Amino acid sequence: MATLDEKRERLLEFIRRFDSCVVAFSGGVDSALVAKAAQVALGEKAVAVTAVSASVAAGELEQARQVARSIGIRHEVIETGEFENPAYTQNAPDRCFHCKSELYTQLEHLTEKFAAAVVFNGANIDDAGDYRPGAKAAQQHAVRSPLAECGLSKSDVRELARAWDLPVWDKPATPCLSSRVAYGEEVTPERLHRIDQAERLLRSLGLDEVRVRYHRGDLARLEVPLTAIERLASEPVRGKLAAELKRLGFKYVTLDLEGFRSGSQNAVLPVVRVES
Repeated sequence: MATLDEKRERLLEFIRRFDSCVVAFSGGVDSALVAKAAQVALGEKAVAVTAVSASVAAGELEQARQVARSIGIRHEVIETGEFENPAYTQNAPDRCFHCKSELYTQLEHLTEKFAAAVVFNGANIDDAGDYRPGAKAAQQHAVRSPLAECGLSKSDVRELARAWDLPVWDKPATPCLSSRVAYGEEVTPERLHRIDQAERLLRSLGLDEVRVRYHRGDLARLEVPLTAIERLASEPVRGKLAAELKRLGFKYVTLDLEGFRSGSQNAVLPVVRVES
């Protein structure tokens, strides 16, 4: 089994094969590790780019800026226009493909502006085990995935990020807010803002990993750690939480007894075999 130093050197050697790069940088642990490795390997020839839109939760951009400063990498912010694409807002199961296509198209333009050789994303080998139509967009735009191509898992990523003292090494996954909307329900900035406010409310109760899933009829399905379900279902928390979520615009509030689980919206999709 490779040591931590060997994993780090494998990643750096991969990135050094390219003269320069643009990193799709959300500020999460995966993209932060790629940005750090790119800065170490390529110095000022590496640029981290963060995309913002209504699908980005409050506070995520500022954290991305802070992480980029701690890494020392050049950081640019762009606005993406996925909400102008009906194929995105109608929210079919391939929604993420249209989002990533918009992102990678803009990043391709930036490679010309910055004279960069390649676009990197933060996909790791564990991502292959979930339904991720965005991976198809990455292939179409020749985006490279240093973590996955070097055989690094999520646990490897966190281990390396901690060793490099990245402040987000233990940050929970924070997929875009659109991923909370049930397939077939329209994705709108207003709905995403409501979801963001609701999740911030749950986090104010001391919970880290939470999801507020939006379903037809303005129904909120709350996913929280199993250890928190009893507290949220008990008074006075239950009553105050229900009242506040209804104030935000939800008509029905439900507490999912299975608790928090990443990607639960994909449970309605048929199982397909992914070709390697």
